[in-house]
Amino acid sequence: MIEAAMIWNEPNNKSHWDPELDPGWAIFAETARLAGRAIREANPGLPRVLGGISPIDPAFILNMAERGAMEEIDVVAVHGFPLDWNLWKIDEWPAKINEIRAVTSKPVWVSEVGISTFGAEEVQVWGLNRTAELLIGKAPRIHWYSLYDLPQAWGATTRHREAEGSSYYRHFYMGLLREDGSPKPAIDHFAQHAPQMGLCQWFHFEDHRLDDAVAWMRRLGVRHLRTGLSWADSFRPNALDWFDRQMEALAEFDVTVTFCFTPEHRGLAPHHSSPPQVPAEFAEFCGSMVHRYAPARATVAA
Repeated sequence: MIEAAMIWNEPNNKSHWDPELDPGWAIFAETARLAGRAIREANPGLPRVLGGISPIDPAFILNMAERGAMEEIDVVAVHGFPLDWNLWKIDEWPAKINEIRAVTSKPVWVSEVGISTFGAEEVQVWGLNRTAELLIGKAPRIHWYSLYDLPQAWGATTRHREAEGSSYYRHFYMGLLREDGSPKPAIDHFAQHAPQMGLCQWFHFEDHRLDDAVAWMRRLGVRHLRTGLSWADSFRPNALDWFDRQMEALAEFDVTVTFCFTPEHRGLAPHHSSPPQVPAEFAEFCGSMVHRYAPARATVAA
């Protein structure tokens, strides 16, 4: 059921890894190294992807190499949102990928790229087509973020929420589908680029949208999907039942599964972005999920 295993999400973004608790990312490097080793032991043929970095920073990759983490990594992933959050222009995408290629020989995937409809739905249409023009054929994997708008009642997984102003509210308008499931104009344009452009869709615990999402992905011709299994959620009652249901529903797709989010009681601080008290515990979670869901045959990274 899994094409690749991704270790964390945006580890160099303080919304997902707290640099005050881990200055220099020494704990993260150890966490990633142990997780990579556990994944390799569970399935030696499964590509191990360093969680998509945001910002796109070659110095972070060099730091991970110096700390030994890249020894257990097969693919580097990047995230970019130049029309919403980044301080660079959309036409700079090829240059941004080349910045990472300059410091590593490993394949570079774009595991999140997207454009919100916060300002206007027409902006997403233009940006999607321009992104496809710039990236298809340049990166082995491209995952458009996302299929659904984030429901207003759920709240975005970021640290400062409303204090971030429009940067926060843009999180709720990244989908090709509105919160109520109705399609936006960009969805027909996305269908023209699938399957060369996959999707990134995070599913919350016991997410009511799962079956509808599968139906939409079939309709759109999606092959590659990126989603997540939360270490924090693994401590909920009936967690494995939900994980099994999610992964069974997604079995027809080539899934890059992201392992992330620290349980509050296992972090240095009680927050999902905290480094773990014991990095080996996160590695054990990664290994157990690969044992449970990875395909029996070896998979080769593009």
